[in-house]
Amino acid sequence: MSATRSILVLGGGRSGKSRFAEGLCRDSGLPLHYLATGRAYDDEMRQRIELHKRERAGHGWVTHEEPLDLCGALRHLDHADCTILVDCLTLWVTNLMMEEGRALEADLAALAMLLPDLKAKVVFVSNEVGLGIVPDNRMAREFRDHAGRLHQMIAAKAAEVYFVAAGLPLKMKG
Repeated sequence: MSATRSILVLGGGRSGKSRFAEGLCRDSGLPLHYLATGRAYDDEMRQRIELHKRERAGHGWVTHEEPLDLCGALRHLDHADCTILVDCLTLWVTNLMMEEGRALEADLAALAMLLPDLKAKVVFVSNEVGLGIVPDNRMAREFRDHAGRLHQMIAAKAAEVYFVAAGLPLKMKG
């Protein structure tokens, strides 16, 4: 089975990518699952997470939180009659990097390999972080490199890819 139902939505911070992705999901007319990867490492992040939950409340979303085992969560939710929004891949990469002993490259490759087998419509949201200057420290450079490689792997398998800037989507594939 091909990944005809997988979509990747990229953009910068506050670009409108999540809002656009949510619209793609709602337009499917299928039951909506929101797979959140973010972790609340501080009060500001806790507030952001709570705001996002409130914004989705009453709009048919069922929220699932999974900061590490994204493949397992997708397998668990995978049904042809639903839409899954994964928000976001860069937070997932951050979580993997913070976990000691993770085979991060294997985790990223496993997600890309899973796409063709998914029956659900899955919309992945991620921050494009490779458009700016080269980061000044090793961890930030590794993060940018991991995210960039993941985006390339997902884009290669996804049926559609969008880049969102200033709330405007540019269809890049599909």
